Amino acid sequence: MNIRSVGWNCVYDSGYTFFKKGEKNVFLLFLARTPVCIGGVILPENCIVIFDGTTEIVYSAAAESLICDWILFDAEGNSEISDFAEIAYNTPIMHSDWQFVSDLIRNITTEYYSTNSRRIKIIDFMLKTLLVKAAEKKSHNETMQLAVDPHYSNLIELREKIYRNPQMKWNVDSMAAEVSMSRSYFQHIYRDIFGTSCMTDVINGKIEKAKEILSETGCTVSQVAAMCGYDNEEHFMRQFKKIVGVTPTSYRKNK
Repeated sequence: MNIRSVGWNCVYDSGYTFFKKGEKNVFLLFLARTPVCIGGVILPENCIVIFDGTTEIVYSAAAESLICDWILFDAEGNSEISDFAEIAYNTPIMHSDWQFVSDLIRNITTEYYSTNSRRIKIIDFMLKTLLVKAAEKKSHNETMQLAVDPHYSNLIELREKIYRNPQMKWNVDSMAAEVSMSRSYFQHIYRDIFGTSCMTDVINGKIEKAKEILSETGCTVSQVAAMCGYDNEEHFMRQFKKIVGVTPTSYRKNK
């Protein structure tokens, strides 16, 4: 197998669209680390697709930007790729070890641009490891069915709204109402699609905003807490330390 080009942690704006005609024995392994639109369907972050050259490739950002990792490679006939027959080509997969896949692509990228005399052998070994990992059978069918659910676009918008507005008093009932779902169904589908509970996302959104404010402004801890929707400064400090590992004051000093 021969790598034609590779990219890790690539960032494209919302107006970007990638298009490539199908080409026999040319494969593209694509990992979307943010929501992505493939073939007119919006899919969640951390989905993996391996295109096998039998179909055209079209994908674009489904949010403000698209962050992705990818490897374009070719194989000499079917012999080189036959060991990976279990791969579901041209099909989005929600892989539980997407971080492992991303790390492998990063390492392949590093070797690809290195002057290491053994880089070809190292890259070949890592690429085969990557394909073996992608070929692992996982129970992702239900998750991908949810990804094409008519509610999915609304859930993406809601999640973005949660992260943009950490000061709001989010609760399960208000979030369920935003997407016109019952409380129980909303909680179920949210966890299945995003891999976390809606309230955990609310907290994560608050803490991420707090980290941003602490890094970029001179606001007091009390002001930061209020700006992130906390009525109680002590509660904010406890939650921040539990998630980040240090107090807000220590976090600011280390930045």
